[in-house]
Amino acid sequence: MLAPRSRAGLCIAAAAFALLAATPAPPPTPVRVDLTKVQAQSLLPKVPLHTEFIVAVNKLGQVTHIVSGKPSKDRAYNLHTAGNALQAFIRTPDGKAVSGTYKLTYDYNPKTTRVHRDVALIKAGGVNPNEEGAVNKMIDDVRKHAKAATPPPGGSAAMTPGPQPTGTVRLPGLPQILKTPAP
Repeated sequence: MLAPRSRAGLCIAAAAFALLAATPAPPPTPVRVDLTKVQAQSLLPKVPLHTEFIVAVNKLGQVTHIVSGKPSKDRAYNLHTAGNALQAFIRTPDGKAVSGTYKLTYDYNPKTTRVHRDVALIKAGGVNPNEEGAVNKMIDDVRKHAKAATPPPGGSAAMTPGPQPTGTVRLPGLPQILKTPAP
């Protein structure tokens, strides 16, 4: 048994520790460094870059596919400009679309860190004006793959024991669970 004085001292010490633990830490002082600019400057190429793409355009002004291209020495720049070329809509200043073959050029200036795109009509016509745009084709492919990867809910396959499929496991739906007898 502890003496009354040592018990009081122990209670005071416990209260002091409780106060220290309950005191919130001072908020950290913010550091004013814009990391996005620092990181972007270190990732940007230091030399001028140039890519060219010959693209087919439908009657809506959508790029349907890339016919050919001249890459630069920077693979990442080539991928970015090719993706931009596939997403392009090419129209006249008054908003009309002319189906045909176009030349898209992309020039990167390391001094300004800007990319300049230029569009030139090579030949009007000569392409399928009703062909679906490249972006629409990609979206359709994603939707088809998503439907194929997702098994239908319920069914006897979900309740039969056996090897589990790799990837996402789909549990049976609530109506099927309610129809299943209890073990």
